[in-house]
Amino acid sequence: MGEFIAIQTMDKQQTFRGYLAVPASGKGPGLVLGQEIFGVNANMRAVADLYAEEGYVVLVPDLFWRLERDVDLGYTQEDFAKAIDLFQRMDVDAAVSDIAASFAKLETLNQVEGDGLGYVGFCMGGKLAYLTATRTKAACSIGFYGMGIENYLDEVDEVSGRLVLHFAENDNYCDAGARAKICAALNANNRAEIYIYPNVDHAFARVGSAHFDKPAALMAHERTIAALKREIGPHFNLSHLWDEHVKHEFETRDVPATMATMVAEPYVNHIPTMTGGVGNKQLSRFYQHHFVHGNPPDMKLIPLSRTVGALQIVDEFIMCFTHTTEIDWLLPNVAPTGNYVEIPMLGVVRFRGDKLYHEHIYWDQASVLVQIGLLNPEGLPVAGVITAQKLLDETLPSNTLMANWKNSESL
Repeated sequence: MGEFIAIQTMDKQQTFRGYLAVPASGKGPGLVLGQEIFGVNANMRAVADLYAEEGYVVLVPDLFWRLERDVDLGYTQEDFAKAIDLFQRMDVDAAVSDIAASFAKLETLNQVEGDGLGYVGFCMGGKLAYLTATRTKAACSIGFYGMGIENYLDEVDEVSGRLVLHFAENDNYCDAGARAKICAALNANNRAEIYIYPNVDHAFARVGSAHFDKPAALMAHERTIAALKREIGPHFNLSHLWDEHVKHEFETRDVPATMATMVAEPYVNHIPTMTGGVGNKQLSRFYQHHFVHGNPPDMKLIPLSRTVGALQIVDEFIMCFTHTTEIDWLLPNVAPTGNYVEIPMLGVVRFRGDKLYHEHIYWDQASVLVQIGLLNPEGLPVAGVITAQKLLDETLPSNTLMANWKNSESL
């Protein structure tokens, strides 16, 4: 997706290379990505591509070039030994200077727009995130499981811009004692954010790592993008983008237009029935043959609430329809019953940049089955259409399924 370009050192005497990834739109805020100890390898290039999809013009400088140019290591025991050797011999001051040079290079690129520049670093790059915050003009510096930050706390008063540090609870490279020192030093800085992820280890955000932890990685990424957007952008109207997507799903019923609102490889998961699709090919097939054209003609959505975050929307709504067609995604293998149905639903919709990345859609399948006559609610802790009606009228009786409710009336 990206390409390598030349970066001039701050003294203009030498050049080194960096991997550049640009959003599909061709422009965005500038972001320097700090490498792990394995060089600008396939993983770091993939991370750069990911942040480009989020809307940033990303530059990953080769921070080992003064020792050895174009380091690109894997994760074998031999590669790890070489990576540790390079890390231990690297000149930290020179590396920060090369990060500053990378900022300067971004400022010369026509693709870069906005008033501020950001930095995100991992492992070795996570340590450099702190020094980037103290020694450069970065508007936002973010570090993942940085090692050795506690040795530079004499610079804490020099932190400028926003600083976000992600730490792993079980990381021996930055143990509880080191984290306590860092937290204490930054406690008074209201622009510093420190997050500790329980029960995970170093490299929890690296896909393919033995320590990769998807929930922690997702949470850290969300906090990272939120901080970057707050300080340098980009700013998108996610509510409008979601409305446009829904319009093509339910009003125009246009599959190509629906897919055009999404990233290159999106996914949809309807949680109760596990229907949807992962990737462009499968999701297009799902939309074309099992969703967009298969919904009953009177299907409609009644919005109840919407929460808009930095990169996702949570929508609460009621879906209404008459079961006049077989609805593969909602009631697979169930012939039309002709029954009218109202379902409370919740959608968690995440974006990358200005494109929809995924949908997680939740609803009470038991309520649906009750309403179409496939589930007898008698003696079961389930309810039918009343679950949707009570969302619109909170004065409807509560606790009707609880036989013990009457016993507490006089207590």
